Amino acid sequence: MTNTTRVIPKKADEESFNELHYLVTEDFLRRIKSGEATTQDLKAACDWLKTNDITGVALEGSPLDRLASVIPKVDPNLVKSRLYGSKIKS
Repeated sequence: MTNTTRVIPKKADEESFNELHYLVTEDFLRRIKSGEATTQDLKAACDWLKTNDITGVALEGSPLDRLASVIPKVDPNLVKSRLYGSKIKS
């Protein structure tokens, strides 16, 4: 019986991190494009974008612009007045 010991490096190299980054990104894309992405997958993909400092500009007519247009606008002063009454000063 041969007993071989495998030495595991303490840190992955840059190539390994790049491959992992690529694979995670591709898996998110595959799930979303196929329609099989769950709400948790979409949240994780959003977190992945945020973690990697990926932002978007809502150009007129773009999917991000359409998404932004369906999100209700919130008036912070109205929220404060409803939460705390009319005692709040702007």
